[in-house]
Amino acid sequence: MIDSRFYKNKGPFSLAKIASVCDASLSDSGKSEVMINDIASIYSGKEGEICFFFDRKKKELAASIKTTACVTSPAFVSLIPQGVIILTCENPHDAFVKLNRFMYEEVLQPAGVHPSAAISPSAKIGKDCYIGANAVVGDNVTIGDNCYLEPNCTIGDNCVLGNSCRIGANANVMHAIIGNNVYIYGGARIGWDGFGFQTVNGRHERIPQLGRVIIGNDVEIGANSCVDRGALDDTVIGDGCRIDNLVQVAHNDKLGRGCILVAQVGVAGSCSLGNYVVAGGQAGFADHLEIGDMAQIGAQSGVMKNIESGTTVMGTPAIGARDFMKQAAYIQKLLKK
Repeated sequence: MIDSRFYKNKGPFSLAKIASVCDASLSDSGKSEVMINDIASIYSGKEGEICFFFDRKKKELAASIKTTACVTSPAFVSLIPQGVIILTCENPHDAFVKLNRFMYEEVLQPAGVHPSAAISPSAKIGKDCYIGANAVVGDNVTIGDNCYLEPNCTIGDNCVLGNSCRIGANANVMHAIIGNNVYIYGGARIGWDGFGFQTVNGRHERIPQLGRVIIGNDVEIGANSCVDRGALDDTVIGDGCRIDNLVQVAHNDKLGRGCILVAQVGVAGSCSLGNYVVAGGQAGFADHLEIGDMAQIGAQSGVMKNIESGTTVMGTPAIGARDFMKQAAYIQKLLKK
């Protein structure tokens, strides 16, 4: 059951309404007015709730479903126990997302400014914004409409946020220009110094970092991730990117549209990633690399050279996925000798 202290349940809803939201067909039209109170997992669901079943690897669990209704694909209908009302659609996973968005909303504070927030008189704040306790908004900051600034976050001088942005608790944004519908999760650090030093007479002297961070529209940057500002050129995060928790994006990096960087990925300075590049968890990139569109980087890969568009690589140093599999198979054979 979803905890109503954190998420508002807008139900109950009839199965007819749920079928409409999910673009699903109801197996028994006589059950269209049955009411559903909640969404549940196949493990814990009970009467009055609905679950989703779409995992081919867990077929054996279908028999244990105890919810009133289940959304599944036509291929799995025969696995659902008798008595469970079935809704079918081509993509139950998409339907799950649609119903979640329809049935629940996060409990957030209404628009307003907490008395403890520190907002510069020169800052421009849009309509219907929320600014939480101890948040700091610096000089000449511009914040668009419908933004949500959580407690203890900091927006540094001269930064720009578009409309419908959310800055998580304890996140810091400096030297940044941010588009619309951007969510920067709690603890993230945007626009701080890149890791640039030059050794002079045995001492590591810091190189001034004079660039910015430019973030496009519809971007999410996970908790405790870091996006460094450029040393001279800007660090750029393209539209639609999804950056997981604990990711490092270094100075001067350029991410194209729709890139996905999973947790603990580290991208060294001056790398250029094309559109829709995907990097699995803990993948690492050497500096000054060119990664082509649609490239896929396996988890824990060490990328040491440029990667062509559409290529899948794995391993350290990263090589083509087929070659990696051949190497792994060969090593296994050697171990058996």
